[in-house]
Amino acid sequence: MKLLEGPKTLRKLGVGGEATHHQAGAPILEVKGVSLRYETGLALDDVTFRLQAGERVAVVGPNGAGKSTLFKVIAGVSAPTSGEVRVAGYKPGGHICIAYLPQRSQVNWNFPVSVADVVMMGRVGRLGTLHWPSGQDWSFVRTCLEAVGLERLSGRQISELSGGQQQRMFIARGLAQEAELLLMDEPLNGLDVTSQQIIFQVLDELRSKGVTVMIATHDLDQAGEYFDRVMLLNRRLIGFGLPGEVFSASRLMEAYGSHLRIVKAEEGFVALGDSCCEDGEGG
Repeated sequence: MKLLEGPKTLRKLGVGGEATHHQAGAPILEVKGVSLRYETGLALDDVTFRLQAGERVAVVGPNGAGKSTLFKVIAGVSAPTSGEVRVAGYKPGGHICIAYLPQRSQVNWNFPVSVADVVMMGRVGRLGTLHWPSGQDWSFVRTCLEAVGLERLSGRQISELSGGQQQRMFIARGLAQEAELLLMDEPLNGLDVTSQQIIFQVLDELRSKGVTVMIATHDLDQAGEYFDRVMLLNRRLIGFGLPGEVFSASRLMEAYGSHLRIVKAEEGFVALGDSCCEDGEGG
């Protein structure tokens, strides 16, 4: 099964087209000195970086490192204590080009809604709260479902989907939103290899059209193999760049501390960390 019909399908989806309310020449994402403090302590500490259109970045770090918190700040869900976030030159609040895909554990899968209904939720920002979806909108939703290979499951209740299908449904929602920046929190956790490969095929097509993707993950090997750059985070930014540069033994030990064992192998250093667990709130 071919998941995307290449540029033709993506043009139909409106992905990679001319964006509105974007500052010419501005990076798709710029984070400047962002810190966030809860009553329980500092969740993010002076984080600064920028991304260009079409990049795919893995955000890695131990549980409680602030990965989920960073995504929520970028999406405008949480406000930083200090610093600022700019998406295409503007503040993120109400910016409809951002699609935030939370961890599956944070979703109520028993909620009585179909796959197509969830994908249609991505159109709300463009429709406005007082407008009902038109036939054209539903046609657009079907095109989004076809793009991720879920067109035959459009009427299915979301609890009946497999983990990989659930993630593809959320990607389709991002397509329906015509998002240019996807924030995906642990989307590959618990999926088999085949499901992961299908998702990467979809992401490859999106990258070819300039869609930027940030994915939080615990899998260091996967981060090094499938991503353009990696971000090593433990409340503060420990490293950001090419995997071979960031995943040094000293930086990994700084990020993970006692939760990580560094093993010397023929191909270099292999990190054995706490990859079995999902982030909790503020992860």
